[in-house]
Amino acid sequence: MVRFCIRSCSDRPSDLYRSTVFAVSSGHGVSGVAVIRVTGPETSEAVKLMTKSDNLPKPRYASLRKIYQPSTGDLVDKGLILWFPGPNSFTGEDLAEFQVHGGSAVVEGILTSLSEIDGLYPAMAGDFTRRAFENEKLDLTEVEGLADLIHAQTEAQRKQALRQMDGHLSQLYKIWSKTLLKSVADIEATIDFSEDVIEDGILTNVKNSVNKLAKEVRNHLEDGRRGEKLRSGVNVVIAGPPNVGKSSLLNLLCQRPAAIVSPLEGTTRDVVETAVNIGGYPVLFSDTAGIRQSIDPVEKEGIKRAKSKISAADFVLIVHDLSKYKHVDIDGLLESPLRMLNTNVDESTSADFDENIEYLMILNKADLITNNLAVQMKEAFNTKGVNACIISCETGDGIEDFINILSQKMKDICGDPVVGNPSITQARHRFHLREALNSLEIYLRMAHDGFEDHDLVLGAEELRIALRELGRITGNIGTEDILDVIFRDFCIGK
Repeated sequence: MVRFCIRSCSDRPSDLYRSTVFAVSSGHGVSGVAVIRVTGPETSEAVKLMTKSDNLPKPRYASLRKIYQPSTGDLVDKGLILWFPGPNSFTGEDLAEFQVHGGSAVVEGILTSLSEIDGLYPAMAGDFTRRAFENEKLDLTEVEGLADLIHAQTEAQRKQALRQMDGHLSQLYKIWSKTLLKSVADIEATIDFSEDVIEDGILTNVKNSVNKLAKEVRNHLEDGRRGEKLRSGVNVVIAGPPNVGKSSLLNLLCQRPAAIVSPLEGTTRDVVETAVNIGGYPVLFSDTAGIRQSIDPVEKEGIKRAKSKISAADFVLIVHDLSKYKHVDIDGLLESPLRMLNTNVDESTSADFDENIEYLMILNKADLITNNLAVQMKEAFNTKGVNACIISCETGDGIEDFINILSQKMKDICGDPVVGNPSITQARHRFHLREALNSLEIYLRMAHDGFEDHDLVLGAEELRIALRELGRITGNIGTEDILDVIFRDFCIGK
């Protein structure tokens, strides 16, 4: 094993992506079966040496073979070998999989044996997928979709990632690129050839085409960041006065004691975060300090952090103690819950909230009031058109209805990942799309003002810039500076 580690650190070739690499692809730890991948020009020779055979397995068929250590001839294991000759493989080059028993001694024996073969080197994170990109098996959006699929933790995340990996997002951007390319070609023809050769109205057609494309890109950008929220998780803040059951609600949602619960007010001082799957959607809940007037410097800092979290939230659960309302008087709660939170503190911890932040009123401790009063409160809220849930964290009453309402809210925020055009999932996509839209809008302003000969050349350049920005999303143009950032998030062996 020492020899294997030394080679992995010091003997890597300068042109790594022309070499042959290997790695465990099935994850680490003891298992029934381990999968070890090899890809590159020396793969076929490695298979022959490891099996003591001059004959390669039948392509894309599982072949049961004895696997040996080349240097000693000792039997290491008996397992399945799958042979995928390039270019018809995941990486686009020769690739083999060794499916062996998943014990640590067996896996170490296979890796050590492979490291002894000249020309073979341990893979780095993302090596296999990067080779697939380099060999045009995947573009960058499909690569990112694959990475998201590997890291998906909820059903909705899986669906979005699978759709992107299948090329739906890439196809949309390629259609837009094709439209732009045609427009650039028409303008170049207008510039380079005499008017006798060019059809009348060609610039009008280009303007109409660019205007239609600009609207499509603008609509694509105005999506409420649905895809990014689904990929990263929806930020939901649990806020309210002290001792109303915020921490109890968090513990109930994540089914574990994530936050300390105490009858003493001001127990929660810092933000407590935990990720939960709500109806197939990823939600990052933040339990915050109770909001009130305070002279305690530590508590004031906690309140300040709570206000900051609320300001950046995608959705807020405003929790109140229902037992403190002995009669049906909810005007104070309904006037403006977010503004009420904002004014219920001193100046040092105040913050301006966006009144457009969506929220849900949670009236907790229903077990401490009569059923009749709870029904009246519910009807009063419904009359006012306010979303509110009456629950008891102590008994669990109302929790099922609350979860159903919250699940629907998360679906509204993230959207259905399999319906309509695919969503933007990465901040870099949004940046390049904004840059592309800016260039399209500059061209349209030029076209509206009327082109002079020199203006038309500048207009063509703006469309070329937009085309390059779209190309940077899929990886067709100028991607070298971002490749390392994208592929480093992959595990070794993928």
